[in-house]
Amino acid sequence: MRVSGLLRMGAVIFVLITSWVFVWSYLSFSTKTVHLPRWLGVGTPAIVGCCHHTWPLPSPEVVKTKCNLSKPCPDNFFAFKICSGAANVVGPSICFEDHMIMSPVKNNVGRGLNIVLVNGTTGVVLKQDHFDMYSGDAELLVKFLKEIQEGMLVLVASYDDPGTKMNEEIRKLFSKLGSSHANQLGFRDSWVFLGAKDIKNQSPFEQFLKNNPDVNKYEGWPELLELEGCVPRKVF
Repeated sequence: MRVSGLLRMGAVIFVLITSWVFVWSYLSFSTKTVHLPRWLGVGTPAIVGCCHHTWPLPSPEVVKTKCNLSKPCPDNFFAFKICSGAANVVGPSICFEDHMIMSPVKNNVGRGLNIVLVNGTTGVVLKQDHFDMYSGDAELLVKFLKEIQEGMLVLVASYDDPGTKMNEEIRKLFSKLGSSHANQLGFRDSWVFLGAKDIKNQSPFEQFLKNNPDVNKYEGWPELLELEGCVPRKVF
């Protein structure tokens, strides 16, 4: 009897020890930090629990677009963004193919009309200038527009006052570049435009806001305009 009693007691002790080891291992695993392998593309550990698990999500990939457009342009298209000035406080900006050509930061913009000429095939910037349309010489702008050659893209952004010195000759020259609003452009209007010489139809790249005291966003000026898009490369 004594031998059998000792065997029973030994069996009970063995079961207790085995159960304790199992429970201890189970609880330790429930809070274990698991480091995932590098090839999974994540470097942060995951916490694995007994009833749930949390897997870290990979960081979303940020797609960089030229000129910070809302979406990338297809092949054989140029990306551009044109912003008019805000009242007479913040100057305009003109970006083409991720190249900020004119902006207040570059300190190369001015009151009136800010214009950039680009080769429509290569995308190379050919010329840039700004023309004071309040108290400047309108003939300087006439000369500039008449020198535009076929195959050039024309990007325009207004600032402060683009219309006081506007005359019929200038309006006709812009209309030939594809503008549908140059004929209305007046004192302190907002205007952004992309066109080309002797374009067959009106350009689809244009925005215009009339200076109207009843609806102006700024005191004495309409709100700024932003025009972005993809213009097809001219292939000869």
